[in-house]
Formats: sequence, C-alpha cells, structure tokens
Amino acid sequence: MKLPAFAYQRAESLEEATALLASHGADARVLAGGQSLLPVMALRMSQPALLVDITKAADLSGHAIQNGRAVVSAAVTARTAEQSAGHPLLTECLAKVGHVEIRTRGTVCGAVAHADPAAEMPALLLALDGAVRVASDTRRRRVAAADFFLGPYLTALEEGELVAGIELPEPAPTARASVLEIARRDGDFALVGVITVLDAGPDGRCTDARIALFGVAGTAKRATVAEQVLVGAELTPQVLTEAAAYAFDGFDVVGDLHGSATYRRKAGVRLVEKSLRAALPLEVTHA
Repeated sequence: MKLPAFAYQRAESLEEATALLASHGADARVLAGGQSLLPVMALRMSQPALLVDITKAADLSGHAIQNGRAVVSAAVTARTAEQSAGHPLLTECLAKVGHVEIRTRGTVCGAVAHADPAAEMPALLLALDGAVRVASDTRRRRVAAADFFLGPYLTALEEGELVAGIELPEPAPTARASVLEIARRDGDFALVGVITVLDAGPDGRCTDARIALFGVAGTAKRATVAEQVLVGAELTPQVLTEAAAYAFDGFDVVGDLHGSATYRRKAGVRLVEKSLRAALPLEVTHA
C-alpha cells in the first residue's frame, strides 16, 4: 500500500526539530527509524502533513552511561544500543526486538514513543524505574516511566513534544535478571513477556524484586503483588511458585485473536516462575 502524501524536512538538531513540531502542531510527526510510523501511515491510521527527520541530529545521536544510568538519545538505533550501550539488561531486551534488519533501522526511543503494549522497551523502563526525556520548543521535562505510558499506543507526550532520550538505571551489582517471552515465531511481538530483576542479601532473603509484564494488558505492568510476596522472603522454590501465582493480580489481562486472556494468564504464571528461577541471585543459587 502506498503512503499518503506528506512534506519532509530534516532537522540537524533537537532545537530545529522542536521548532518544526511547534510550527506545524498536530500535523507533524517525528521520523527516526520509521519501523512503526511508516506502516501506520500506509494503513492510513495516521496521515501527518509533515515528517521531521531527526536521524542526522548530532545532539540526538549519542548514548552513554552517566551516574549509573544508561542514557540513550532519540536517534540511536536499537542495534547500536544493543551492541555498545554498556547496559547488559538493555542489550538482552533489545536482542529480542524483531530481527536484526528491524533493529538496524528502528530506534530505542521510537519504540518507547510508539508504546506498543507487547514491546520490550516500555516494560524495561517500568522494571527499572526509568525515565523518559521529553522536549518541546518551550520546555524540557523528565517523565517517570510509570507516568509516561497511559494506554495502548498512548503516552504522556503533548502536542509539539518528542522523546529526546531515555534513562535506564543499572541494576545493583549483586542483582540478577531474566528476560523471557512467548511468541508464535522468533521476532514476533510477545503474547506474554516478563522482565525480572532480583537481589538478595547475604542471608539469602530478597532485598529487591522487580517484575514487569508485557503483551498481557493495555500497557506494560509491574507485578506489584508478586513483588511484595518476594521482598523480605527467603527465595525458596515454594516462595517463587507463590509469587508467580500472584503475578497477574491487580489488573485485567487482555485477549485477542492471537491468544485468549485465559491462555495469557496461565502461560504467564508459568513464564514468571521460570523467569524468577533464572534471576535467582548468586547468594541463593550457591546456598
């Protein structure tokens, strides 16, 4: 299907990009990798009058570890971040995004802005209490991940704003993590996905538990009830099984033609337990 007609301008900086967005309002969209935007346009689900290309904006092309956080700017591709961001859990998540060809074009921040409920990046931001750097022509703001994702493909971005970057805290040195998902084919969006981070003290009791679920609701979700079961407890097989059983409490699981809500919940409980076992801290596995 052919794309609808649109105007095109390349921004050489964040300042130029936000100025273009401000001058064209709701008729403008940001173009980075185009892996989500262009198919949506082809289906006539979005018909912007102007695309603002940020791929050559020098101040949006960097990534670094700063004060214990991976900072990834808007024009950085998923493949670049996967190979050189220096954040192992980010690398593990990005390796599960589509295929190499998609990651070579698509951007990390584009996936965040698109806010697909089955995507890995929103869940990772949520799991690590990350933040989104938002910019417009008149202000810069930092939005916590928990406040940024509002619903399916819906974010806290306002007219004239773009995702300028993201901040991902690094897990504690003693923590271990796991990223697991169920998909019909390798590279497909997840029917059920889970990102787990666990830490424990010398006594083997859990000091931190983070479980983020994706592909099961309108947005990525933290399994807060399951986390509460784990924190302070000795991480025995029985406790892991109990926590997994509570992973889907507190929100409605969605179903669609790819998998019913019942399937997602049942398969998800088993996946969470498997993820918890994979993320057991060394203090526990060596006990």
